[in-house]
Amino acid sequence: MTSERYTIKDLPVDERPRERLVKYGAEALSNAELLAIILRVGTQEYSAIGLAEHMLSEFNGLRGVAAAGVEDLSRVKGLGTAKAAQIKAMVELGKRLAASIGDSRPAIRCPQDAVDLLMPELRDEAQERFKGIFLNRKNEVLKIRTITIGSLDASIITPRELFRDAISMNSAAVIIAHNHPSGDPTPSKEDIEVSKRLQQAGQMIGIEVLDHLVIGDARWVSLKERGLM
Repeated sequence: MTSERYTIKDLPVDERPRERLVKYGAEALSNAELLAIILRVGTQEYSAIGLAEHMLSEFNGLRGVAAAGVEDLSRVKGLGTAKAAQIKAMVELGKRLAASIGDSRPAIRCPQDAVDLLMPELRDEAQERFKGIFLNRKNEVLKIRTITIGSLDASIITPRELFRDAISMNSAAVIIAHNHPSGDPTPSKEDIEVSKRLQQAGQMIGIEVLDHLVIGDARWVSLKERGLM
């Protein structure tokens, strides 16, 4: 039996994703078409776009593809480790771009400003990540840094870990944040205890903890707004 691999070149020119991207812009393409440009070739069973559509179905959409690991992606017939690694690299670049503060320093005027910086990275994380947004006296972002990875617990999130970085950057204030992999941003008892502990430590050394944000699936909670710190 002759093995065939369907490529994007098998499509009419005006239906090829790359040519459509050049002509109409990336925003005009579907998720499957954008993914097909990365895949480039299909399989004996699927064209490149068909394989992309199959992947989106298998992983319940683009966010599922983004959250999947290399091992999970490479199990898709016709994909392989190399293509899976390319997809993960593309996803990571997108996350870093979304979280990048560039040469300018965005100012945090309200909780939503901080959420906009963190949501793209944290909403799909499978593990809890505790992050600090370090601010100058104008509430401009100096740095966003991951402090710990793992379950949030008052015994492992110590003031030393957080304020060591704050002091080294000469921060005037800090916003703390972490994600709930369940997607539900409702603060737990531990979240509230950690907030109060770090806020008290900040008061002692003169670095204000302005807020603690809990990031869920397109939802978030500000403990400051809830009166919990």
